[in-house]
Amino acid sequence: MKNEDAAKFANDDVLRPSILTAEEQAALTPNMVLEILKQGNQEFINGELTIRNNPQRIKDSSIGQYPKAAIISCLDSRVPVEDVFHRGIGDVFVGRVAGNFVNEDLLGSLEFACKLAGAKLIVVLGHENCGAINSAIDNVKLGNLTSMLSKIRPAVKIAEKDFSGDKTSKNLTFVHKVCVENVRLAINFIRTNSPILKEMEDKSEIKIVGGIYQLSSGRVDFID
Repeated sequence: MKNEDAAKFANDDVLRPSILTAEEQAALTPNMVLEILKQGNQEFINGELTIRNNPQRIKDSSIGQYPKAAIISCLDSRVPVEDVFHRGIGDVFVGRVAGNFVNEDLLGSLEFACKLAGAKLIVVLGHENCGAINSAIDNVKLGNLTSMLSKIRPAVKIAEKDFSGDKTSKNLTFVHKVCVENVRLAINFIRTNSPILKEMEDKSEIKIVGGIYQLSSGRVDFID
């Protein structure tokens, strides 16, 4: 499907009164779903209203679900994942944890979403001005937060290599680099630790991508 056709499908999908059927989900390709999310993000940025029959969608989704994508996001309250992509009930699986890293539990959730429930796209979604990223950079020590931040510290170490300048959370350029590296590490963790998802990606049954959400504009910049 061409990009303009995917964009039209995205618009039609926003207006549809009910959730996807199994047949409609099966007809989607990973690239089509990515284009749908990109189009939805543009609609979110533009402030376009979503027209949906939510009562009907609630009833329809109660007997089954056929989402398009699975998104791993930060816990941050300023990142309303479904709204960011102009999606609603039954459209996407969302897993959230501060710092949007992937662990065994989230990995199993992604395997369920893609292998068993048919999602065609995995998005690891980081965001600018992330408190977890800043805390990992500054090596904060506080209760259980210490262990959680250790999952993000590898991204800090990678970002520090060949980086000239202030390597603290006060340097927004460095913070952005850590944010991007953290998303890339999460994607690599998925591919390395889930033979199921790696095989699905190799067969083009799914696509795994990363993105950085801009708090100031609402835009998602996708990265390879």
